[in-house]
Amino acid sequence: MTRTRRRPYADQRPRDLGGGVSSVPVPIPGNPLGYTLVYAIDSPAGPVLVDAGWNHHDAWQALRTGLAAVGVDVRDVRGVVVTHFHPDHAGLAGRVREESGAWIAMHEADAQLVKLMRGLGQGEHHDFQSEMLRRAGAGAHELPSIADARPDPPAQPDRELRDGDLIDVPGRVLRAVHTPGHTPGHLCLHLEDAARLFTGDHILPDITPHIGIYPYDRDDVDPLADFLASLDRVAALGLTEALPAHEWTLPDAAARAAEIRAHHEDKLERLAALVTEPLTIWEIAARMTWNRPWADLSPILRGMAAGEAAAHLRALEARGLIRRLPEVDPVRFVALHS
Repeated sequence: MTRTRRRPYADQRPRDLGGGVSSVPVPIPGNPLGYTLVYAIDSPAGPVLVDAGWNHHDAWQALRTGLAAVGVDVRDVRGVVVTHFHPDHAGLAGRVREESGAWIAMHEADAQLVKLMRGLGQGEHHDFQSEMLRRAGAGAHELPSIADARPDPPAQPDRELRDGDLIDVPGRVLRAVHTPGHTPGHLCLHLEDAARLFTGDHILPDITPHIGIYPYDRDDVDPLADFLASLDRVAALGLTEALPAHEWTLPDAAARAAEIRAHHEDKLERLAALVTEPLTIWEIAARMTWNRPWADLSPILRGMAAGEAAAHLRALEARGLIRRLPEVDPVRFVALHS
C-alpha cells in the first residue's frame, strides 16, 4: 500500500512486446488500481493467456478488442493460466472458457480456495468476516461495510498446477514457479526460452503487493516469510525481464525483488518499535504508516491494512521479537520483553 506513479488506464494500449508475447490492458471498473495487464503468448496450437481480468462487461469488451488489436481472436484461445485467484486476475477466465473452450489452470492451493469460496453462502461469509474483524479489535460501526464486501468467486480451474510444472504451451517452455505470499497459491511463470518472468502481483514496479493474513489472528501460517522466500527464489533465476500484472515491465526482476525485500524489512523494524504496550491488530494498523491517514481510509481499505499489519505481526512473532497475550479477546500483541 505504498504510493505509486500509477499510469491511468486511458493512457494504456495493447502492445506487441516481441518474441511472441503481447500485453492487453483490461480495466478494473471503480478500482484505483486501474487495470490488469493480460498477456497473450503465441503458440502453434493457439494463444495462451496469463490472467484474464475482472469479470465486468467493460472489462470483457476491452479484453476482446485488445486481443484483436494484437492479432488474437478470443475464440482461438487455448488456455488461461491464472497467476492467482483474485478477481482482477481470474474473474474473466470463465468467460474466456465459455467463448473458446479453453482450459483454466491455477496453482492447487488457490484452486482449493476457489472451491471453498464457491461453496460459502453469503451469510456464512458475513459471519466469518464479522468474527475476524471483532477478534482484531475493529469497532462495531466498521463491521457491516467490511463484512458484506464480497466479489463473485472466479471459475473453478480445470487444471491444478504445482511448482516446477510445465504449462501446456506448444513450442514454448513456460514453467510454474510457486511464489506464495500474496496468496497461498500465487504463481510466477518463467518463459525459459526467452528469459522472461510473468510475475502477476508478486513483483510490481512501483508498488508492493498486499501481504495479509485471513483470519487476522492465525498463528499457523507466516505469509510474509513465504513472500520473502519467494522473492529470493525469483532472484535466483538470474537476469529475467519482469512482466507484471499491473503498471509496466521491468528489465531485471531480481533487482526489484531486492528492493521489495528491503521495504518489508524496514517495515518490520518500524512496526516492532510500535508494539511497546499490548495493542490489538486494529490499534496497531491505525498507528502504522499507509499511503494516506488512517482516518481517510475507507472501511474496505482499513480491513486490508489490518490484514497486512497482521502478516507483519505474525512475522515478528515467528522471529521471536513480539508475543501475543494468551487468552485475550480481542487478540493483543506486545514486545517480547514488555
